[in-house]
Amino acid sequence: QVQLVESGGGLVQAGGSLRLSCAASGSIFSIDVMAWYRQAPGKQRELVAKISSGGSTNSADSVKGRFTISRDNAKNTVYLQMNSLKFEDTAVYYCNALKGGEPYWGQGTQVTVSS
Repeated sequence: QVQLVESGGGLVQAGGSLRLSCAASGSIFSIDVMAWYRQAPGKQRELVAKISSGGSTNSADSVKGRFTISRDNAKNTVYLQMNSLKFEDTAVYYCNALKGGEPYWGQGTQVTVSS
């Protein structure tokens, strides 16, 4: 089992920045990929960015150039640095870990961007 705890969400004005953190615990050995997803009201959950165990990253076109995913393996933590936030970035952000093909999810953290 892998436990994921997100933090760092909140209310920010458009153009501002936030950094989300996701701390992993439990059976974290051999986690393949960690990622951030988000779900806005009335919309499907979507991938925001992901990072492999080797450090390769990928992000959605809508956040490219604004959001950066990184990981600190020593702290078993993944970060999402969000800059130039827009109203449409408002959503619940979920941390995800993929291990042996099985996904694990955090409880989510709310990000609200005021226009």
